[in-house]
Amino acid sequence: MTVILDPTNESVPVSRQITPRSGQVSGVVGLMDIRKPRGDILLDELERLLGERMPEIEVRRYAKPTFTKPCPDDLRAQMKAECDFVVEGLAD
Repeated sequence: MTVILDPTNESVPVSRQITPRSGQVSGVVGLMDIRKPRGDILLDELERLLGERMPEIEVRRYAKPTFTKPCPDDLRAQMKAECDFVVEGLAD
């Protein structure tokens, strides 16, 4: 059994189901920096590890203009059009 921890303050936790995984990663992986302090450090290391372990994939970097506002719709649409997976880097 896999347990997913949700950092939001829910008085009644929402049940979530994990989407089946193939065990393979292919295509384009987007790394999204939300501009919180040190998030870029996490994403730099993730990009390095992906390059070492999966050299066949393409990694693209994206960044929000500021962490204080939601991701702009045009950037969201760009990532959706260009990426097969997106990892959002959160750090403080």
